[in-house]
Amino acid sequence: MIRSCLCILFLIIGISATAQERDTIPALFKGEFVDDYGIRYHVTDTVWTQQPGIRYHIIQWNEKEQWLLARNDAANPSAPGLYTRIDITRFSNMAPWTWGFCLSAYESATAGDALKVKAADRNTPRTGCNGFPFSRMKRTQEP
Repeated sequence: MIRSCLCILFLIIGISATAQERDTIPALFKGEFVDDYGIRYHVTDTVWTQQPGIRYHIIQWNEKEQWLLARNDAANPSAPGLYTRIDITRFSNMAPWTWGFCLSAYESATAGDALKVKAADRNTPRTGCNGFPFSRMKRTQEP
């Protein structure tokens, strides 16, 4: 009886923690977007989709450090089932581009490995993404 209660309690705590992490994604980063390369995206609390069909299932969002951790969809053409860290930065005075992202890790074997990669350099958005620019994002529709 005690074992069953503990299992249920841990399950509830785990589900609540996951929901809480996902719910913290600011509205700025959710919705329909296009980047400065013309690629379209749809971002929700649980899935980051790069059109037409590359999906990253969001596991965790860290607003303070500005990154999200995701698991690559099993049907992705590249690195299926592996882990991705997406570093985010906000832009000012760059309208219509309001934020940008960098795939700091996109084929890590574990979530822990993805989180250990060096963070993108937000102070140099033109080269801070492993020597490349952050992809700049502008909204095409509200979330």
